[in-house]
Amino acid sequence: MRKKLLITLLLPLSAFAATAQVSFGKPEKINDGWKFTLSDAQTAPSSTEGWYPVNLPHDWSVKAPLSPTLASCTGYLPGGVGWYHKTILIPEARRGEKVYLYFEGVYNRSEVFVNGHSLGARPNGYVSFMYDATPYVEFGRENAIAVRVDHSRSADSRWYTGSGVYRDVWLVYANPVHIAQWGVYAVPTVATAKRGELSVEVALENGLQEAAALTVLNELVDPAGKSVAKSSSKIALAAAQKDGKISATLAVKNPQLWSLEAPRLYTLKTTVLLGGKVIDEAATTTGFRALQLDPNRGLALNDRWIKVKGVCLHHDAGVLGAAVPREVWRQRLLTLKEVGCNAIRTSHNPQTPALYDLCDELGLLVLDESADEWEFPKRKWLQGWNVGTPGFDGSFDFFEEWGARDLADMVRRDRNHPSIFAWSIVNEVDYPNDPYSHPVLDGKNAGGFTQPIFGGYKPDAPNAERLGAIAKRMVATVKEHDRSRPVTAGLAGVAMSNQTDFPGALDIAGYNYTESRYAEDHKAYPQRVIFGSENSHGFDAWQAVTDNEHIFGQFLWTGIDYLGESRAWPSRGFYSGLLDLGGFIKPRGYFRQSLWSDKPMAYLGAYPAPRSANRPPSIDAMPVWNFEEGQLIRVVCYTNAAKAQLLLNGKPVGSPKDYDTKTGVIAWDVPFEAGTLEVIGMGNAGEEASRYAIRTSGRPYAIKVVAADTAISRSRGLAQVTLQVVDEQGIPVLISDDEITCRIAGQRLTLMGMEASNNADMGSYTDNMQRAFLGRLLVYLQATGEPGTAEVEFTAPWLKKATVKIVVND
Repeated sequence: MRKKLLITLLLPLSAFAATAQVSFGKPEKINDGWKFTLSDAQTAPSSTEGWYPVNLPHDWSVKAPLSPTLASCTGYLPGGVGWYHKTILIPEARRGEKVYLYFEGVYNRSEVFVNGHSLGARPNGYVSFMYDATPYVEFGRENAIAVRVDHSRSADSRWYTGSGVYRDVWLVYANPVHIAQWGVYAVPTVATAKRGELSVEVALENGLQEAAALTVLNELVDPAGKSVAKSSSKIALAAAQKDGKISATLAVKNPQLWSLEAPRLYTLKTTVLLGGKVIDEAATTTGFRALQLDPNRGLALNDRWIKVKGVCLHHDAGVLGAAVPREVWRQRLLTLKEVGCNAIRTSHNPQTPALYDLCDELGLLVLDESADEWEFPKRKWLQGWNVGTPGFDGSFDFFEEWGARDLADMVRRDRNHPSIFAWSIVNEVDYPNDPYSHPVLDGKNAGGFTQPIFGGYKPDAPNAERLGAIAKRMVATVKEHDRSRPVTAGLAGVAMSNQTDFPGALDIAGYNYTESRYAEDHKAYPQRVIFGSENSHGFDAWQAVTDNEHIFGQFLWTGIDYLGESRAWPSRGFYSGLLDLGGFIKPRGYFRQSLWSDKPMAYLGAYPAPRSANRPPSIDAMPVWNFEEGQLIRVVCYTNAAKAQLLLNGKPVGSPKDYDTKTGVIAWDVPFEAGTLEVIGMGNAGEEASRYAIRTSGRPYAIKVVAADTAISRSRGLAQVTLQVVDEQGIPVLISDDEITCRIAGQRLTLMGMEASNNADMGSYTDNMQRAFLGRLLVYLQATGEPGTAEVEFTAPWLKKATVKIVVND
């Protein structure tokens, strides 16, 4: 059996990002000029005296002190209850129009007020939502917007969530007759190199108390800006009708296909006319591509069978918390692509719209995931990872009321992204005895087990059979809004879930850490499409993908280190990423590059040789060559070359060594000698393919700017500056932990944060001083709105300072 999905979806161009996000009207970003306070007041405030000014996006938790008295699951950072307030003039000229407020994300349990009137409440902290503020707006006057955010259940997640209005907020003006929220939907019926057919649906709303006869135009523009297809449709909407819909098909000859290597994008323009006058329009970007799924061969993109080389990502960025600028995500995704990654799993919730836009633009597949809980809570560790007595706060309490709607809103918001190849309805709700149980856990030859597993069957626990019914309901919700993609879930207890209807409700089955079942379940369920939805970094886990044609890929836990899910204090977060909290490639990132990248590469790391020579080589070896003279050091090389030659101070260390197909690592045990250690990656014939060197460093001497954004926009543009402590010869000093101070001349820039990526540093992250880690520090600087050139100085005791000039453009 072969499932074929032909997909053309929508990506906002930067000029139309606001329009594409809501699909209608004239959105205006209203992030600036808010006031904030921590207060558990229940009603909208009459005064903001004593509140302090903030700009959005804003995460109040990450600005608070870390404390061992707080929960480890959320990174030893607090929650609380906060209020945001802003006044905004709604011009008299807008009278007769609709006025909406659109929030990309508020964590969590929020309620929005306009002029003291509640517009509504939304408990989910990750979904985007919108309210019609028109009934309470006073035209021609200043209007008060207030948002209450209740994160008093601070330990309500297994990872760091942040607190507050941590994504963009928009004010949307619209004609009473307009395209519905997320109302433009496009999906191809044909997507080949010779022909493309795009099926377009446009949902419409009539806010008038009279009928409206509309004309809807759709025009498709190719990557060069040339119009390649048009359609015109007519529809009559009854008075106050909210469910109008037109359909059209746009045919294109020789379309340029969207792919991982060449993510080519078209622009779809939708225009609504009433009486010959334009009353609404939307512009989005579309990319033709086809997916093919086969239980024996896996996944094909545009008729080419591929392996998904994916990573799971949480939504924070270290010192920035949950309020992550687009520029930071762009840099992180580019770095992940550099190590060979071609796919992202949004674990375990919808993420910022900018992330999907960037994946569309850069050519990364996305597995879009909706939730980590359904009807029951999971354990939330409070005193370290998997230790002590857990808490049980979470999102389960609003699942019955909001679960299907939250999922539907995720699909409707995100369905027009070419990067998204599948929907995940949940993660790991089937972990055995947490809380669901099933008789199969008693063994007795059921499910292939003869002994009890996971403590055996617990008859007083919720029966796992419930999961099948819920999964069917959630899959149906997805299919109501998008049938062009497969639906999946991350299964943690496959052996148990196989005894239920849960896996059978899915189009494709995600296996978390159960590579051992790949062959067994392929035989038992020959029509099941299987992939690794969450996997370890081990070489054997990747071999389980490459050695099994029917397994189409894996998603590593995790792509980037993240806050929360911390070990016992001191620990800021979970650190199994390919990249660290600052987005820098870790040694295991280079190991992964050796497995995933097609570009020739080599990397060297070193550490004291283990007592047992048979101990497998580490994938976490740092590129340090500073040890005691004569000390036996294990040197490891991560490379995709067939063999490697090691050189110490220009002299060969033995003969070239072949790539180790059992570990994926080439290793030597070498007596330390100061100087230069170098490796040459070679082809089978001995020709050079790659080269990498590390050198013994001296004492810290200077701070060096090794990378910087030196020109940014005055409109909240972000500069990322990377500092490295070096010795007198300019060699990086990885053992340096000097405290670096940042000073900004003038008012053109503000310091957003300094990230050294030290998981154990529990000091302050709110001032202008931070200790380097591995001799390195990343500094985030944001424009305040004043154009000109700003000079930034970085100093540390006994070190030569560094300066950088950043131009803030109009």
